[in-house]
Amino acid sequence: MNVRSPASPERGDFIREIVAADLREGRHRTVVTRFPPEPNGYLHIGHAKSICLNFGLAQEFGGRCHLRFDDTNPAKEEQEYIDAIQADVRWLGFDWGEHLHHASDYFEQLYEWALHLVRTGKAYVDDLSADEIREYRGTLTEPGRNSPWRERPVEENLDLFERMRRGEFPNGARVLRAKIDMTSPNINLRDPVLYRIVHASHPRTGDAWCIYPTYDFAHGQSDAIEGITHSICTLEFEIHRPLYDWLIDNLPVPSRPHQYEFARLNLTYTVLSKRVLLRLVTEGHVRGWDDPRMPTISGLRRRGFPAEGIRDFATMIGVARSDSVVEVEMLEHAVRDVLNRTAQRRFAVLDPLKVVIENYPEGRVEEMEVVNNPEDPSAGTRRVPFSRELWIERDDFMEDPPPKFFRLAPGREVRLRSAYFVTCREAVKDASGRVVELRCTYDPATRGGDAPDGRRPKATLHWLSADHAVPAEVRLYEHLFTRPDPGADGDLFADLNPESERVLQGCLLEPGLADVPVGETVQFERLGYFAPDTDSTAEHPVFNRTLTLKDTWAKVQAQGRQGA
Repeated sequence: MNVRSPASPERGDFIREIVAADLREGRHRTVVTRFPPEPNGYLHIGHAKSICLNFGLAQEFGGRCHLRFDDTNPAKEEQEYIDAIQADVRWLGFDWGEHLHHASDYFEQLYEWALHLVRTGKAYVDDLSADEIREYRGTLTEPGRNSPWRERPVEENLDLFERMRRGEFPNGARVLRAKIDMTSPNINLRDPVLYRIVHASHPRTGDAWCIYPTYDFAHGQSDAIEGITHSICTLEFEIHRPLYDWLIDNLPVPSRPHQYEFARLNLTYTVLSKRVLLRLVTEGHVRGWDDPRMPTISGLRRRGFPAEGIRDFATMIGVARSDSVVEVEMLEHAVRDVLNRTAQRRFAVLDPLKVVIENYPEGRVEEMEVVNNPEDPSAGTRRVPFSRELWIERDDFMEDPPPKFFRLAPGREVRLRSAYFVTCREAVKDASGRVVELRCTYDPATRGGDAPDGRRPKATLHWLSADHAVPAEVRLYEHLFTRPDPGADGDLFADLNPESERVLQGCLLEPGLADVPVGETVQFERLGYFAPDTDSTAEHPVFNRTLTLKDTWAKVQAQGRQGA
């Protein structure tokens, strides 16, 4: 696959063109799509692309989109996943209304249709083991062989299938297979399995069933029951479409949906395999499915990504027919664009260095008026306490600075945001020679951050009043994997980034940050975007870094336009 650096695409794409043509030419009166997740894990950013496409189509064309759980494998399904999926879809901004469905809603109808295939000689009960079925199926270059049980009489097949339902046989003893063509060049048509025995309690149906339909059998028929007009899948299901159509053609279904395929999302530095994500969780490489390093929707939400940014990203990447890899920086750009417009600005110091303003009156406290968001005048201002003793970032001071370092240094004047100009007079060190305090003076005439004589320091620093700062824990996040193509050398887990999470203690916040609710992302001025974690409390605030301020994708795109 090629790495993709797309410009902003037009809204149109090949699927929207198909839908528009179907409506224009009268093939459908209403658009009905569906998002059909398996409840065997949490949704990830790739699912978000599909959610935005399916629900977006319904909104744009005045139709509806169903949320349907493909709950056909009780051995791997949990109520936790069902609840998380619904929460994620709602958080992204979509609503299925009264159209919440489950494949399990249709188990009785699917069973009756399976009996129909048996009665018409198009399905049979097979006693081959799973390994034997794979052996008989053949390869991409060699045809398969008929099962010795393929020509069982219809009555015997009906009896065995009904006994399978009654629970008379153990797991794996028998399956129901479609009778299609064992020599087909499409392996999916070589008598695919339609039902298997699974003695496991189902989250919704309990122990009512011990046989369950496969995805291929349940999916298209569920589409037909619900009147889905455009069944949109990712590209790996293209080879399954002939089976989808064969089942629709050979069953008395109430409608005839059609399947369309689009390219799934691939992101650099990211793995979107549910199997791998499950391993990351169960083996303790991350805190859980909603770990801020995970590409799950829950993880992105916990990290502070806004739903609008994810929807914008889905629009930016568009819908294509062929696979490509999108830079993760493009997702980050979409998120920054939203946060730059919407996030409130706040002061925080992650690595504090004490500043004492020697000519500022002891015991005096002023309230400085600070702009909440320069991009949004309607966001107004807030008041931040200012006093004789302050905290600044340690990186904002150098005792012997290089030529292009414009921040604080001995004898140098800087602006404190919305406060005063200060000049460093002395750096106080501890016994090891480490700077622990700066002695400074301020110019009272520069209150608010401007000088009457028009002088303009080259640096503006953020700050906190020492007596009012709130202690906090801050978690800094980087890519979970160290390379853009994790596992390309064969060992995916060898590419895990040991520095993907750094936990900082002793950070300090302006007072109002202790009350920021979970779900709101703010900008720590000059440091990045941060969001309170679900672990955060008023007594012990915990913030996750959502993103840094540097937008590498936007810079690359600008350079590309200049070079064009």
